[in-house]
Amino acid sequence: MLLALAGCGSSKAPESQGTTGTDASKTEQPKEVEISFYYPVAVGGPLTKIIDNMVAEFTKANPHIKVKPVFSGSYADTLTKVQTQIQGGAIPEVAVLLSTDIYTLVDQDAIIPLDDLIKADAEGDKYLADFFPAFMANSQIGGVTYGIPFQRSMVVMYYNKDLLAKAGYNNPPKSWDELVDAAKKITNPAEGVWGIKIPSDGYPYWLTQGFALQSGKNLMNADGTEVYFNSPENIKGLTFWRDLAYTHKVMPEGVIAWTAAPTDFISGKVGMIFHSSGSLANITANAKFPFGVAFLPAGEKGFGSPTGGGNLYVFKGISKEKEQAAWQFIKFMTEPARMAQWGLDTGYVASRKSSWDTQVMKDAMAKDPNVSVARDQLQYASAELSVHNNPQIYKVYGNQLQAIITGQSDVKTAVDAAQKEAEAILAPFKK
Repeated sequence: MLLALAGCGSSKAPESQGTTGTDASKTEQPKEVEISFYYPVAVGGPLTKIIDNMVAEFTKANPHIKVKPVFSGSYADTLTKVQTQIQGGAIPEVAVLLSTDIYTLVDQDAIIPLDDLIKADAEGDKYLADFFPAFMANSQIGGVTYGIPFQRSMVVMYYNKDLLAKAGYNNPPKSWDELVDAAKKITNPAEGVWGIKIPSDGYPYWLTQGFALQSGKNLMNADGTEVYFNSPENIKGLTFWRDLAYTHKVMPEGVIAWTAAPTDFISGKVGMIFHSSGSLANITANAKFPFGVAFLPAGEKGFGSPTGGGNLYVFKGISKEKEQAAWQFIKFMTEPARMAQWGLDTGYVASRKSSWDTQVMKDAMAKDPNVSVARDQLQYASAELSVHNNPQIYKVYGNQLQAIITGQSDVKTAVDAAQKEAEAILAPFKK
């Protein structure tokens, strides 16, 4: 999800290990092929320029493959545009879409499984095993790989060290009780300063999913056919979330905008925010005070956070030549050193374990410990909410979350309603 730490010079990651073509003096030149690459931007920063630079590097290393990058708006916009292209017969070759779109894309028969391409690659098995298991949870269905983790993220807590120190905390809160205590000591409505802000638009299910995990249960089952919106664990988590505003008075009542939270944090008007790890580069570049990144505070059952962000997908109905070109492009974009630099430039979590062993990443972690927090939290991570008919489920659940945070409904009434609607939507997919 985000901005450049060291300017867009990212792209100078390592010279590609991708195919550069065969020697023209010995064999025929590879057939020229053109592919499109759709991608979204969900956070601030010059991400389009970074992508353009990466694509230019790929073209230089693979002159027979022309990649047309298409910035397509938000994740939702990108999904809509890709679906429109498919319906019109102009099938895209590669796109970054949410990892949670996997069921939707498979149900629509829009993407290909990648296992044959992986198996045909000499380093395929080793390549796949290098991705963090937490990210692969939203990249496979029934052991079949459909997506490759690319701009992946997770929910973390950003904290203003100066405000926390004034509240008597030299370290970030590690539990729900500590979070409330610190937030109360920071909150000063007369000066427009709040203890904490958790966005409740854009991705409200994602920002609140951690509370369910910290209470002991995820929001869905492994095969995407059931949700647990009205589980005791989720009720406990959402009650805590609502109480931050209405009982403890440490968070503004009503909807908090996704884009406003980092801006408010950077302005020094809030002590802590829950947001994407992809916001790290933006906050690092613009905050004028010392800040830290921390795990989400632990609930009764410990730490927990959902993964997030987007995967690279290859679409069904394109030629074999384009499939191979798309796979070559995916491998290039996810080379270890390139993923490391991508993570540093954008704030996304480098999704390959070997990326963290590169010198550029080691140097970055030594300079700024915030860089490795999201990676370290992966040990407590779980799959993001993803089921069949995902957009409909998100809408149903999101509407009820809005009702809770705006004070229009109590938690149990809202989640019972969401559960009933969701079960009706998912009924056709149950065996």
